[in-house]
Order: sequence, then structure tokens, then C-alpha cells
Amino acid sequence: MDQRKHQIEDAVFDSERALYASEDLLCARCTFAGEADGESAFKESRGVTALSCHFALRYPFWHDDDVIVRNSVFTDTCRAPFWYSKNICMHDSTMASVKAFRECENIEIENCRIHSSEFGWNCRNLRLLGGEASSEYYLFGAEGVYAENHEFSGKYSFQYVKNAELHHCILNTKDAFWHAENVVVYDSVVSGEYLGWYSKNLRLVRCRISGTQPLCYAEGLVLEDCTMEGCDLSFEYSSVDAVVRGEIMSVKNPLNGQITADRIGEVIFDEHRRHGAECVITVHN
Repeated sequence: MDQRKHQIEDAVFDSERALYASEDLLCARCTFAGEADGESAFKESRGVTALSCHFALRYPFWHDDDVIVRNSVFTDTCRAPFWYSKNICMHDSTMASVKAFRECENIEIENCRIHSSEFGWNCRNLRLLGGEASSEYYLFGAEGVYAENHEFSGKYSFQYVKNAELHHCILNTKDAFWHAENVVVYDSVVSGEYLGWYSKNLRLVRCRISGTQPLCYAEGLVLEDCTMEGCDLSFEYSSVDAVVRGEIMSVKNPLNGQITADRIGEVIFDEHRRHGAECVITVHN
């Protein structure tokens, strides 16, 4: 058990700011719920560990520093639990709170189940290790993201994300990585419509990509040894360096660079091709 200076066990809290400005505190098997319906239980606290706790009241961790949460549950009534906080570790927990993390930094989330709309907006230095998540606008505007063996489902994920690295992830998502910058994805499955539009320096390595109209209006796009399934009208108005195993359903009006594939069902250069566009397309039949 985490050794903190002060310990509270098997207690129930429902008052406003119940443990406000706590320092060096361990809470074990505590419940934050009740008729008083108080908010902001740990606001302005430092060095808090929550073990096997149940959170059902709003805004428990705002403006906090050095928080550890293990084997705990945040219910759907625990709105916006982590805002404006830093140095947070959450392991083996369940998060069902709307807007769970926002404007936080130095976060590690390991083996957690997350069902939270608007999760992780404008957070910095975030590690996602294992676990699964469902959300909309997942990690919108986040910077410094590392994910490994993480599974996500939902819409509009990783939009405006900067400086991210993903390994062995499964992403079932529409409109992923829109306007993302400096992102590299390794050995992952990325399934969904309209992948990576308006991205800058997006790199996909040994990934399995599927869905209509992927990777359009992208700048500095790189695909290395990827497969593409059901990908029609790909790379429209993108600058791209792509090596694809297997078949691309269709390629339309790429801006510049080079595309190499085993097969391409259709290459479309029409009257809307940009003036001066020059992309070398190579097919290995």
C-alpha cells in the first residue's frame, strides 16, 4: 500500500470540498457520494493516493498535483473529475465521467476502461498503456501523447493532436488525426472514414488502414509498408510518400510525391487536378 502521512479508510464523503487542500493523504475504499451532493472533494490538493475508491460527485480533482488512483471507479455522475491538474497516475480503474481530463499535464493511464465524451482535451504529456476507451473528440488538441496496446472506438479522435507516437493500437474511428501534426503510428489497425485530412507530418508504419477517402489534403504524409482495404479516392490533394502492400482501391489527384503499391484499382486525374501537381505512381503487377 502507498505510504502517505495521513490515511483515511472506509469513509463516505458528500460535503462540499470535503478534503480540500489535502496534502500527503491516502484514501482507501472511500466513497464520494451522498445527499449533500458536494463538489470538488480534493480541490487544490497535493500528494493524494486513492485506492479502491468510488467517485460519484463532480469535479473531485481540480488544480491538484501528484495524484495516484488505483482500482477505482468514476461514475457517469462524477462530471469532469480531472481539470487543471498535473502529475497524475491512474491504473486499473474505470472512468465513465463526461469530460474526464482537460488542461492537465504529465498523465499516465494504464489498464483502464474509459467511456468519456470529450476526454483529454488540451492535455500535455499523456501516456496510455493498454486498456480501452470510447469517446468523441478523443484527446482533442493534446500534445505529447504516447499510446501502446491501446484500443479506441468512437468519432473524431486525435484531432489537432501534436507530437504523438502510437504502437500496436486498434483505432475504430471516423475522422481520426484531422489537423494532427508530427504523429507516427506503428503496427496498428486504423479503421474509419476520412483518415488524416489536413494533417501535417503524419507517418504510418506497418499499419492496416481501411475506410473511404483516407489521407486527403495532407502535408508531409508518409506510409511505410502499410496495407489499405476499401480505400477509395485516396490521397486527394496530398503531398505523400507511400509504399503500400496489396491494393489501393483508387487514388485521386494527389498533389506531389510518390505512391508505390502492388495494385491500384483506379488512378483518377481529372479536370480538378491542381496546377503543377506532380506525383509519381508506381504499380508492381
